[in-house]
Formats: sequence, structure tokens, C-alpha cells
Amino acid sequence: MKKSMISLMLLMAFATLRVSAQEKVQFEEVFKNSYALENNAEYGKAIEALKKVYDESSYEINLRLGWLTYQAGWFTESIAFYNKSIQLMPMSVEARLGFVLPAAALGNWNQVITRYNEVLKIDPNHYTVNYRMGMIYYSRQEYQTAYKYFEKIANLYPFDYDALHMFGWTNYRMGKLREAKVLFGKALMNRPGDASAKEGYNLIK
Repeated sequence: MKKSMISLMLLMAFATLRVSAQEKVQFEEVFKNSYALENNAEYGKAIEALKKVYDESSYEINLRLGWLTYQAGWFTESIAFYNKSIQLMPMSVEARLGFVLPAAALGNWNQVITRYNEVLKIDPNHYTVNYRMGMIYYSRQEYQTAYKYFEKIANLYPFDYDALHMFGWTNYRMGKLREAKVLFGKALMNRPGDASAKEGYNLIK
């Protein structure tokens, strides 16, 4: 290969590095500005600032826009940005957790459950997702299904108030009164005087 060709390739490589460095500084400034605007609840301006440098192949920009559009109440647009984030990073848990926020706001609970199940395939012991799945099924009075989620986190976190409290109520609803009383008692050890745990405990004679 001729020296002139090698020199040209080196110049192009250095030019790419300079552009990348410049873009890095630009994106850093744009993100910094978007955080400042978000802190002032100026979500529209924060979104506009990011859209000026929007790159559909950027996971970070799509994720950030998913959050900001959710904060702005633009739920359909938020879902689209989070979906794009998931497409770009298929193993992303954070993008799925972001997705469920606008989906829940729109009442799309089947979509919420779908994304939560995807998270559990990636991380079966994810505390937040197991707890939220338990709450969804508990609110639907599907206590047998709720039971398995609360049981898991109660076993993983044996002295966690939320796990003990909701596992207690699920056992109570299923007629497992002895187990429920033990769980409510442990919840009260974690959070003495808690009204809900105390109510459950006192219901069981």
C-alpha cells in the first residue's frame, strides 16, 4: 500500500476520533441541560433540546426521551421511545421498567405484565418486578398467582416489611391464617405499630 494512501487513512481515522470527541462533549452538554430543565419541571424544553441531537441508534437518547415524555404526560410517545430503547438493547431491564410507567398510566396492564415477564426471564429474582407482579394479581383478587411472587421475595428478603406485609395479606385472603399471623407479626417487628400489619394480625383469633 502506498504511503500516500496510508497517510490518507490515518488522517480519516484521526478526523473520526475528533468528531467523536466533539459529539461526546455536545451530548454531555445536552444531557446536562436536559437534567437542569427537568429539575425545573420544564419537560418540553428538555425534550426539545434532546431532539435537536436525536440519533435513532442511540440507546441513551431514546431512554432519556422515554423518561422525559412520560414526565410530560406524553404517554404514547414515551412508549415509543422505550420500545426503541429495548430494540437497541434487548437485554435492558431499565428500559422495560421505564416502559411500564406510561403503559400503566394508559391502563395497558397486559403490556405491563408482558414487560415484567420479560424482566423475570432476564432476572428471575428481581425484587421490584416480583413485588409489582404480586400487587397486580392481588388487586385482581387472583391470590394464588400473587402468592408465588410474594413468596419468592419473602424467601429472598425474610425481614423485608413490604414482602412480609403483602405475603401476610395474601395468606390471609387464601385462608392460611396461621401463616398470615406469623407474617404479620414479623412485619410488626420490622415496622412496630404499622396500621395495616396490626389490622391483619388482630383479625386472626
